[in-house]
Amino acid sequence: MELLPIKRAILSVTDKTGLPELARFLSAAGVELVSTGGTRKLLTEAGLTVTSVSDVTGFPEIMGGRVKTLHPAIHGGILADKDNPEHLATLASLGIATFDMVVVNLYAFDKALQKGLPLPEMVEQIDIGGPTLLRASAKNFNSILVVPDPAFYPEIMDTLAQNAMQAPLALRQKTAAATFRKTSTYDDAIATYLANA
Repeated sequence: MELLPIKRAILSVTDKTGLPELARFLSAAGVELVSTGGTRKLLTEAGLTVTSVSDVTGFPEIMGGRVKTLHPAIHGGILADKDNPEHLATLASLGIATFDMVVVNLYAFDKALQKGLPLPEMVEQIDIGGPTLLRASAKNFNSILVVPDPAFYPEIMDTLAQNAMQAPLALRQKTAAATFRKTSTYDDAIATYLANA
């Protein structure tokens, strides 16, 4: 689809730079905000209404947050092709709502490297849910807007404001490409570290 209406977004970030401003912009336009842990806490403290991921999945965050977004109620809503009636019918039959926007950035593995943490602590700095959310939404850029870095927030807000809260395909493809570049770099840093640890 050429223009994607933004009505529901999931936000889960490590770098919270500019996030309250983006979230306020989205909320003011009637976008439903869904979030996790610390991100949700920040946004609710900023006075925003935010649905917990646990309320969407019907399942608590477990293992110290290792498992929270890895659930069909999240990934079904992200990976559904909105141009495919069968996908939409499947979601409807399961009571799963689609997402239109994914705002995620990753655990700061590079900063952990600089601290010289021991191997078990470094392993805990390897993000799993974040890259999964990013890659899923980047793959499905035809049906979702992925935002992998705060550097995109001004452009996203400006473009949505100019297009009645609809994300053009060119923007979605641009951020998808940036997302795959980012997850590739992230995985390479982890692979290099593990090969030499």
